[in-house]
Amino acid sequence: MISETQPQGYVLVAVMTGLYAAALLVSAPGLIAKKRGLVRAGFGLMIAAFALNTWAIAGRWLASGRPPFQTLYETMVFYPWCVAVITFALIGLHRLWLLIPFSAGVSAAGLGYALYRPDVEIIALPPALQSGWFVPHVATYFVAYAGLFASFVLAAASLGEPYWRKRLGTAREKAAGLSLNRAAHQAAVFGIAALTLGLVMGAVWGKVAWGDYWSWDAKENWALITWLAYMIYLHLGFMKEWRERRAMWALVAAFAAVVFTYLGMSLLPTASGSLHTYQ
Repeated sequence: MISETQPQGYVLVAVMTGLYAAALLVSAPGLIAKKRGLVRAGFGLMIAAFALNTWAIAGRWLASGRPPFQTLYETMVFYPWCVAVITFALIGLHRLWLLIPFSAGVSAAGLGYALYRPDVEIIALPPALQSGWFVPHVATYFVAYAGLFASFVLAAASLGEPYWRKRLGTAREKAAGLSLNRAAHQAAVFGIAALTLGLVMGAVWGKVAWGDYWSWDAKENWALITWLAYMIYLHLGFMKEWRERRAMWALVAAFAAVVFTYLGMSLLPTASGSLHTYQ
């Protein structure tokens, strides 16, 4: 372990948390009141938070001499960065401005928890993680989780659309011609593709490091359950009666598997023996 703590890093995370929270507090009323200026101001705050987020990840990487994706604290700093990238891409492609308060909110919540449970020391990578597969595998998974979060938000918004259309009608009209259903599906397809790639890379890494593609580790099992949940969603799409609202409910339900795989798996009795439990 590296004994030096990084208080300046925690201050930076605290500022990022405040900026993401401010983006939420500014953009949400803007969407409700149909004030484009407030929504764009929230977008600007999120860009500022993203810039500091990038700085925080780079600083942690340089300070530790390793990729900062090992501990729960480090992933809680990295995940908002991934969520911001996906949000910016969807706004640029489809003008899905309604993602801003949700993305900013989940980022502020994650960073707030990171501040509540910070790393006391920087921990060196164990030999098993000192692999060229570490960064692409972890990064791909978190990009997948960010894409699936966007699909969850859009699916939930689609389900609630009949109730808030009169108040937030611009959410559909400004989505570059995409219905919320279609936007949710496209975000899900991207997330599923990244999830599949991450699963394959993890299996190859396991073969190289431990001699087996699959070890039925608790985290591996839940990663597979998550992948299967989204495979079910894709296959249900071939059934006419499972399109539109039912498909959106399937996306909302499938995201619960993502949350459990990331944060809830440690609650299982078998998690203590997992090679993938966050330190």
